[in-house]
Amino acid sequence: MADFEFLQNPLSKKWVILSPRRAKRPDIANGIEPVCPFCLGKESKEKEIYRVGGKQGDNNWQIRVVNNKYPFAPIHEIIIHSPDHHKNFGELSLESTELILQTYRQRYNTHQKNGQVYIFHNRQEKAGESLPHPHTQIAVVPFDVKLDIPRLATPEEMALATEGQQVHGTHRFVIFCPRTSQWPDEVWIAPKERGRAFGEIKDIEIKDLAFVLSRLIKIFDLRHGLEFPFNFYIYPGGDWYLRIIPRVKVLGGFEIGTGVFINTQDPRETIVFIKEHFDKPDEEKIKTVHRAKYPKRV
Repeated sequence: MADFEFLQNPLSKKWVILSPRRAKRPDIANGIEPVCPFCLGKESKEKEIYRVGGKQGDNNWQIRVVNNKYPFAPIHEIIIHSPDHHKNFGELSLESTELILQTYRQRYNTHQKNGQVYIFHNRQEKAGESLPHPHTQIAVVPFDVKLDIPRLATPEEMALATEGQQVHGTHRFVIFCPRTSQWPDEVWIAPKERGRAFGEIKDIEIKDLAFVLSRLIKIFDLRHGLEFPFNFYIYPGGDWYLRIIPRVKVLGGFEIGTGVFINTQDPRETIVFIKEHFDKPDEEKIKTVHRAKYPKRV
């Protein structure tokens, strides 16, 4: 059979992707970690389709984009964040983070006519990571596949989502924790200038977003422990936003069966935490007071 197949449930109308080939991915959970194909010196292992820095084939690169060997969509790419096997968001320099976000934009604009460009990042095996070298994935999903993702399409929806839940604001972004957050410490980042897809993000906004994303990951690393598991995704349509989902709890049978999430932490607690530490993180206080108050949930 093909590497993947999109199937729609005739009863619920929801979609499933059948992709047995993905079962052959590297198995970190069982301690089987291959020689990393994303590190320096392994450029010939993966066919390169885009890069930042150097010339194709050499090892003088800053970012590389390759095809996913285990695709679940017609176009499925991997953006390798840097040659460093360990550093990720929150540890990389702001300049490196800006380059990653610029690459997101470039790949989004390359593929936006081909389908719904879904950009997502998994960190740690509990969040779906199969190779530990920091990377982001881009999956281009056919337009006729309805993605079950919240929208912030109108000013009224934006106001409803952020009312009383704003954490912080920069010149260009709103940071908020929805009252209906599904996960502990869930955070949304949305541009103040609405009505645009991610591919239309401006350079000055990328600089701002790089700082916001890096700072949030840094203080959550202090709060939950370095390299805590999380996902983030960027809404693939117009009126984009970025949603950070810490994977610090596991889903139970009720949540899986009903689709109704149980959030074990009031989002207002996250708001208080971020407001206190976003501008000037107090590392000692986060590691003692806040880590004790908000223990890691599994």
